[in-house]
Amino acid sequence: MSTTQPIRDLKELEILKNYYRTIRPNLRNYVLIHTGLNTALRISDLLTLQWKDVYDFSRNCFRNHISLIEQKTGKASSIAINHSLHQTLSEYLLSLPSVLPDEFLFPGRNANMPLSRSQAFRLIKHACTQTKLPEHISCHSLRKTFGYHAWAAGANPTILMMIYNHSSFSITKRYLGLEQDDKDQIFLSINL
Repeated sequence: MSTTQPIRDLKELEILKNYYRTIRPNLRNYVLIHTGLNTALRISDLLTLQWKDVYDFSRNCFRNHISLIEQKTGKASSIAINHSLHQTLSEYLLSLPSVLPDEFLFPGRNANMPLSRSQAFRLIKHACTQTKLPEHISCHSLRKTFGYHAWAAGANPTILMMIYNHSSFSITKRYLGLEQDDKDQIFLSINL
């Protein structure tokens, strides 16, 4: 059995991100992938997000943070909504006839239930298959991709460990999917 991998190549990431935007338009699926990439949430937490988690109905504006208790760890988490995610959520909200605070952000066939984990997996695998992305991509790849690109942009690994709520740095290191070429890049960039 292979380990789920992050999407390391930015061109491949753009292809996956935009599959449900341009090739097979489905705004819910596009927003699901976009939200997963920008929040590093586990799919179980992502699917249970409700509109009230991202939108303040009393002030008629998007929240600055998504605050939740992670299902797996039971730990509180606060995730800043970045500009890209804010834009995507705004577009999604405007596309819907109406939303209520307790409605799921990513509804399943039954509007009173969120999209199932298996359906989320299928839609991500479908996009990967159709765009000829590597086979070891899954829902968890969205979470890992966030960390890999944050690390590549210079994020402090200790902060990534905190974002992921990992108990040790060795877990985070393995999670990032770093490979020899990542290490080579560091060695080649330091010329003392």
